[in-house]
Amino acid sequence: MPGAPALDVTFADIDVTNGMAERGEFDVLKVSYAVLPYVLDRYALLPCGGALGRGCGPLVLTREPRTGGASGGEGLRGRTVAVPSERSTAYLLFRLWAADTVPGGVGEIVVMPFHEIMPAVRDGKVDAGLVIHEARFTYRNYGLHKLADMGEHWENTTGLPIPLGAIIARRSLGEAALTELAEAVRLSVRAAWNDPEASRPYVMEHAQEMDPAVADQHIGLYVNEFTADLGEDGYAAVRGLLTRAAAEGLVPPLGPDALRFP
Repeated sequence: MPGAPALDVTFADIDVTNGMAERGEFDVLKVSYAVLPYVLDRYALLPCGGALGRGCGPLVLTREPRTGGASGGEGLRGRTVAVPSERSTAYLLFRLWAADTVPGGVGEIVVMPFHEIMPAVRDGKVDAGLVIHEARFTYRNYGLHKLADMGEHWENTTGLPIPLGAIIARRSLGEAALTELAEAVRLSVRAAWNDPEASRPYVMEHAQEMDPAVADQHIGLYVNEFTADLGEDGYAAVRGLLTRAAAEGLVPPLGPDALRFP
């Protein structure tokens, strides 16, 4: 965008960027909402640019068709589950779902890059996998089956959108720079909506799934009104997720002003 702050961009898996945020390594990062309780002392949550929505939650996949009761949860009791990060929003949603639906709890949790999870489930290296992003659209290509939808459970129990990825920026940049950055993000999102073809080469260069139709589905699902502005429902979803997770002992509790911007 003309006039936008200059950025030196580094690409990394979400588990890596979560760790970078905890170590304070970059000025601006995309992270899981789940990592916010660990980093909001030095980073501010931008009110735009993140990923929230409806019908876009992580899925639990297995090699066999769904078993284990109406929720599918009993089928995971004592089982090994691959997840993309234990500090991911997907993991928090999974643990909240499991607390409600898996009697006795799941077994071993194995962390691996999300693009390795579906092959690992397919090949029997793990019993189930928690997947995110465009895997929603491609898991059948691996012969896998959906056991449960974490976002569906979240929406049914809270009525709130699903918080997934957040944009954070270092508080030490100062109020003026943070405000300028947020406005640049909003303008960029709206420019991309107004002219989707302008960003297509960039999107396809970095897409995990190179099928243009899948890329379009991914963007249509995850880039929405909450990307332009979190708004009242967006903030309620973020605080609701982290409050519930803190009550389960999964994350530290948030302070009353932790989500304030700037």
